[in-house]
Amino acid sequence: MKIKTAIALGTFDGVHKGHLAVLKLPHDYYKVAVTFEYPPKVYFADKKELLMSATDKKESLRQLGIDEILLLDFSLVKDMSAEDFLEFIYDKYKPALISCGFNYKFGKKGSGNIELIKSFCEKNNIDFDCQPPVEADGNAISSTNIRELLRNGKVESAATLLNKPFSFVAEVIHGDRRGRTIGFPTINQKYPEDLVKLKFGVYKTKIGFDGKEYSGITNIGIRPTFETDFTICETYIKDFSGDIYGKTVRITPIEFLREEIKFDSVQELKEQIKIDINR
Repeated sequence: MKIKTAIALGTFDGVHKGHLAVLKLPHDYYKVAVTFEYPPKVYFADKKELLMSATDKKESLRQLGIDEILLLDFSLVKDMSAEDFLEFIYDKYKPALISCGFNYKFGKKGSGNIELIKSFCEKNNIDFDCQPPVEADGNAISSTNIRELLRNGKVESAATLLNKPFSFVAEVIHGDRRGRTIGFPTINQKYPEDLVKLKFGVYKTKIGFDGKEYSGITNIGIRPTFETDFTICETYIKDFSGDIYGKTVRITPIEFLREEIKFDSVQELKEQIKIDINR
């Protein structure tokens, strides 16, 4: 007997708790998530502000039991009519079930809506699940709201709305080695350009690499005492010493400690770092 296919439609940026109901497909079906590498709104804005990379999104979806992930290039389907988009999905997968959120839009200029999907499913004998908004504190959970929390440094509040806390991965690069001269060696990373910009400042963080997790503090910003021309992440890793240049390291901010400060002297900087580490 052929296994039935269930399709989840959505952008799934951040794979937050509002997405989980859409992605909760029958366990005995072949489960497919149809999504985009970049949310469509990115193509109409001047900047990308993702909650996670495409790699992390795929990994998160697989951890939720999704068998196949179709990452569409929006630029290739943006002029497809809503009806043609549904026919494309039907021809490719012959789904027995389609699931999406209450506000899902698709097709050229976002002309397709849940009423069109419902009608299409009825015509083709497909089960249709439209999920209502998932709320927290009386507000619908959305990627837009989570981005705003992160822009304001509210990483703890954002974590309550996400399936997994916001984090990012970047290669460790060579810095100016100033940290070790003041007694606090740090690793340096460029903040990923595609991700939402966290509020500049110092965070308590979890640091992951080589299958291990450490605690530490991370300064995210332009380092006003010793300015840089890009957003840099400088991380002091507690109880670790070693050379990890070139390694890929994951940073998970778990608490905002303070704003970035321009210090008048290296000694003032050292004293503040001691306070941050003690916190």
